[in-house]
Amino acid sequence: MMKQLVLDMGLAKGPSLSNFCVGPNAAALDHLQLWLGQPGKAGTARSPVPTYLWGPGGCGKSHLLRAVSSALQGQGQRVGWLDATTSVADEFDATWAAVLMDDVHAFDVAQQQAAFNWFVNAQTQQIAVLAAGSLPPADLKLRDDLRTRLGWGHVFALQTLDDTQRREVLRASAQTRGIALSDEVMDFMLTRFSRDLGSLMELLDLMDGYALQTQRAITIPLIKTMMDNA
Repeated sequence: MMKQLVLDMGLAKGPSLSNFCVGPNAAALDHLQLWLGQPGKAGTARSPVPTYLWGPGGCGKSHLLRAVSSALQGQGQRVGWLDATTSVADEFDATWAAVLMDDVHAFDVAQQQAAFNWFVNAQTQQIAVLAAGSLPPADLKLRDDLRTRLGWGHVFALQTLDDTQRREVLRASAQTRGIALSDEVMDFMLTRFSRDLGSLMELLDLMDGYALQTQRAITIPLIKTMMDNA
């Protein structure tokens, strides 16, 4: 039962701009919402100026890139996607609505070559590049021609939420579901599980589903029982 619940929760939601926990990163979110809101038609094309997001793990940069990819594909458009796990990059396609590159700080030589090729072609075709990495452009250990291109457009430094902000987001999200999270439950969540906000929100999803399924309030014993049955 618990495994099915985990599966259902995993399929229920994907990264979107609307479920991004913004915290101190409103400027980056506003920028991407504005960019996506441009219709992309002749004469009113989306801005081709590149955007680079950087920050530590858990700050939401991959969430934002995947949210943009999902939004564009939901509009019937295709995107180029390259990350550090891509073994063989696709050939550049001029019909792509955007080029998205994640974890650029970890690109190997072949991935850097593909990224540079995509970047040059995207500039020629007036297609935007949205990229993300853990370091500011100047500190990336990449080939010079790629590093400088990543840094010449819009650059946003993302920050992770502190504990107070995490608690505010968790409490607000719980309230929208009609759930009251006690301080003790939030203490338990923050000390016993990953402090990454995305993981905490997934945990809240699971807790909500399990509480509804068992007709019990969300308490520390309920969370322990849920995890024991996982």
